[in-house]
Amino acid sequence: MSKTRQPLPQPKDPTLVRTFGVTFLYPQTLDYPVEQWDSLVYAVRGVVTVETPRGSWVLPAQRALWVPIGTPYRLQIPGPVSLRSLYLRARLSRNMPRECTAVNVTPLLRELILAAVRIGALNSHIAEQAHLAQVIVDQLKGAHAVPLQLPMPSEERASRAADLMIADPGARRSRADIAKSAGAGLRTLERQFREETGMAIGQWRRRLRILNALRNLGEGASVTQVAMEAGYDSVSAFVSMFRRELQVTPSRYFSSDGQV
Repeated sequence: MSKTRQPLPQPKDPTLVRTFGVTFLYPQTLDYPVEQWDSLVYAVRGVVTVETPRGSWVLPAQRALWVPIGTPYRLQIPGPVSLRSLYLRARLSRNMPRECTAVNVTPLLRELILAAVRIGALNSHIAEQAHLAQVIVDQLKGAHAVPLQLPMPSEERASRAADLMIADPGARRSRADIAKSAGAGLRTLERQFREETGMAIGQWRRRLRILNALRNLGEGASVTQVAMEAGYDSVSAFVSMFRRELQVTPSRYFSSDGQV
């Protein structure tokens, strides 16, 4: 009697970290479906916007976004951008946040990311590469989180109000006027925003203006130009708002040391 030949056991994938390094010269939109790897979205040059079902983030070159397993996202690339992203195996990053988090990229973390991208993939069977992967995770755990998220409301009227503000971030419409256009009373709309985004409408609109300003500043616009487009009467008023939201001035935020 012949015996059924058993298939040989397949070796486990030794990859701890995958990388994605590419430079885009023109505007692009990239959709990322749900993956079984945690992601670190990082542009070493340029500004990218990351959109998820829970909100959006604007990332200049000193910031990265931690995207946990199971989160689909879209990358909006407005122009020349050098993307250097990492994908970490679940067991390597099990102590990392389980929600999207924007973090500072220190000079050390930046060099570690670039080293991993140059290698292409970090292999658990190669001691130096396994060590590099662990050092990257250790640096991420200690990275300072920064408030760059714009959470989106889902309730119909609140969503309409959000769309109105997104369409013209610098508009000086009153909250009452926005609520009326969205088909809701102001008190009702305020309650919906607080319940779904954790922010009052005025705070949400300031965050929207901050993110829009970050995108424009990262693309080379002057502080004066950005302040006027954001609806502020003076540069000093804009800088004061920027400092209240992010604890630093625009020039400090875009400084090379990556620290807030």
